[in-house]
Amino acid sequence: MNATKRKGLALFILAVSQLMMALDYTIIFVAMPSLGEDLGFSANHLQWVVSAYSLAFGGFLLLGGRLSDLTGRRRMFRIAMALFGLGSLLGGLSDSQVMLVVARGLQGLGGALLSPATLSLIMSNFEEGAERNRAMGVWASMGGVGLSLGLLLGGVLTSYVGWEWTFFVNVPVALAAIVLSPVALAESKVPSGKKHYDAAGTVSVTAGLLLLVYYLIQSPVDGWLGARTLPFALLGAALLLVFVVIESRSRDPLLPFRLFRNRSLTGAALTAFLFSASFGSLYYFLTLYTQGVLHYSAIQSGLSFLPLTISAFLGARLINVMLAKAGVAGTIAAGMGLGIAGFLLLTQLSATGSAWGILPGTVIVGLGQALVFTTMFIAGGIGIEPRQQGVASAVITTGQQIGGAIGLAVIMAIISARLGTDATLETMLPADLNRAIHTAFLISAVVAALGIAVAILVLKRTKPANLGDAPATAAH
Repeated sequence: MNATKRKGLALFILAVSQLMMALDYTIIFVAMPSLGEDLGFSANHLQWVVSAYSLAFGGFLLLGGRLSDLTGRRRMFRIAMALFGLGSLLGGLSDSQVMLVVARGLQGLGGALLSPATLSLIMSNFEEGAERNRAMGVWASMGGVGLSLGLLLGGVLTSYVGWEWTFFVNVPVALAAIVLSPVALAESKVPSGKKHYDAAGTVSVTAGLLLLVYYLIQSPVDGWLGARTLPFALLGAALLLVFVVIESRSRDPLLPFRLFRNRSLTGAALTAFLFSASFGSLYYFLTLYTQGVLHYSAIQSGLSFLPLTISAFLGARLINVMLAKAGVAGTIAAGMGLGIAGFLLLTQLSATGSAWGILPGTVIVGLGQALVFTTMFIAGGIGIEPRQQGVASAVITTGQQIGGAIGLAVIMAIISARLGTDATLETMLPADLNRAIHTAFLISAVVAALGIAVAILVLKRTKPANLGDAPATAAH
């Protein structure tokens, strides 16, 4: 196989992997009512179908990045795919609440190992500049497609063959990726003589992140200062402080703090945090609007997201053009600006409207989402040594995960205070729910404005290397 065909197959495998992870994030939303009824979940316990995944994913990301760098990115990609596929198989076979929650945790662990491996494989298999930017554009567009497709596919599978198939659908994809990856993906890792796993740092940061993510997940239910949540935050913070001390004294740390001297990586991590805090809850609140306010079926709701999917895909095709003309800071600022405009349009949604009402806002947000999401990962790879690409990718993705958790928690707290009601979003009257959704999108617009500030102040001097023929290739 010549180099061009090999890189084409490599990009296909990595893009489909991203599609699978993104699809899995939203496909479960539609399946939850059905699986909750079949397995007898209470309303409070049902949230752990989502939370188990988020907890494992957020907690093990930095470990995943380190293992990817040290044991080999392709090897870790295959191990992660096997874990994700096994978790999906167990999820589909689940006949109890415990089995399903464990399966979701296994999927989250697989995702935590898979995400940094996938990103660092793009960095190592494609040259920095136009080639890598094109690859990142395709990879990112599959993320947008997967988020929307998950809602539609979840509706179809749940309605016609059962919620179990929202899990089973991942299994053949994982198997195909495991089989094809040795053919297409070049292995890359730290030379054997330089391996150091930093066990103390790994244990402290993984435990600290697990406790912190648990606190962020559970606090909206049990209270931010409650006896059932606050100890987790305090212990998590203490462990992260211990991690900082360990890393400052380690000869080969898990997370070299000198990485943050790289303005591009620091800006990318901050952007990822703010991006996920603002754009991250979009699909959740739009699903609440279409199903809770407009009373659409799962399939109708999924179809209403197709314009957003197309918009995100087209936005990713503009990346090279935007980078050539505006650089990293300008592209991210433009994407955040589009997000603000789209969110403000979505604050005008009517409780008696239709899917046509969400069209202008979602199309604009989709374009902005693609520009920011792709560019923040391109920025995070600029100037990073090959031996640290996995950890750098994990830093950005960790920022994304924590940002999403904090963003949603803050939005929910403000909604509760503003509406002055103890009702959950799922039990509100349509008019009250519509007001809550307006509040969520207004907060998202404010957070996106902070993203523009980061782009201007932190990423201002960051330039991607060797864009080369970017404008020409982006037009194809």
